[in-house]
Amino acid sequence: MIILNDVLIDEDIFLERFVCDLSVCKGCCCVEGDLGAPVDPKEYDELERNYEAAKQYMSADNIKAVEEQGLVEIDPDGDPCTTLGPSKECAFVTHKDGMLMCAYERAFLDGKTKWRKPISCYLYPIRIDKVGPFKAIKFHRWDICDCAIANGNKLGVPVYKFLEGPITEAFGADFYTQLCEVAEAYLKK
Repeated sequence: MIILNDVLIDEDIFLERFVCDLSVCKGCCCVEGDLGAPVDPKEYDELERNYEAAKQYMSADNIKAVEEQGLVEIDPDGDPCTTLGPSKECAFVTHKDGMLMCAYERAFLDGKTKWRKPISCYLYPIRIDKVGPFKAIKFHRWDICDCAIANGNKLGVPVYKFLEGPITEAFGADFYTQLCEVAEAYLKK
């Protein structure tokens, strides 16, 4: 791992290629897995503030799940994550034109909110972990994203370039500029 400021960086975000291919996966990361998406406690207010806008895109069953369980659940490790609906998919998943999408993101794209969605979703396939006193950004491999890796390889786009917007939102524009400089130096080796 490389350290930039106070963030540990998995070199795979420079080496791996990745571009989502929704025509193949249909957004299945919104429904696969055993838990909801990780939620930073700083995002609780955004989830609450934007819930009414997101709610209009959600199914009745998932609205009921959120109203009974809350916007966030605590996973077995004690970490907050988005609530699951009765079919064990993220309660905020919505279906549009054969694609799965976050209800919060739909509200954002339709101009009804200024907040897009939890940063863990926006940053995927990067995951933020804690390693001692440091934050660490790591490339997460998941077989449902094999099509995104194939697409990234075809297009020649590394993970960190594909995720410029989310990385900038999570860490700031200066951090992203420095990350690109670190990537260029690392890749020259």
